Amino acid sequence: MRTFFCLLLIVLLLSACAGKRPVNLGVQSGHLADCPGTPNCVSSQTADESHSIAPFTYSGDKKEAFLRLKKIIESEERTRIITESENYLHVEFTSMIMRFVDDVEFYFPDEPLIHVRSASRLGYSDLGVNRKRVEHLRELFSGK
Repeated sequence: MRTFFCLLLIVLLLSACAGKRPVNLGVQSGHLADCPGTPNCVSSQTADESHSIAPFTYSGDKKEAFLRLKKIIESEERTRIITESENYLHVEFTSMIMRFVDDVEFYFPDEPLIHVRSASRLGYSDLGVNRKRVEHLRELFSGK
């Protein structure tokens, strides 16, 4: 019986790490949401150096780039596509051990680039996890 309660407590603690899905996600007037003041977010649409990251670039057809990025995301572990439209993807990435959830958004404007925003739902620092994730996805997308 004691083992059961220990397991139940662990499950409850781990599920609390997911946090609630933010309500400010999506594209508003051509922009993804701003990063909060905490260092656990990166965005290609900010002027703030500490949160800034370059957008992805591509040549060719926007639809092909969208499908290529979607395939890459689907091949990554612990991902779930939440919202998909012709120019937007919202993906949840869940950490393996603590089950922290990060919201990652991709916006495909009419020009050949992909804006990205990656933010932790909980906590203050992510030890660079969001930036590393975006750079990892960029490498896979560019084929390097």
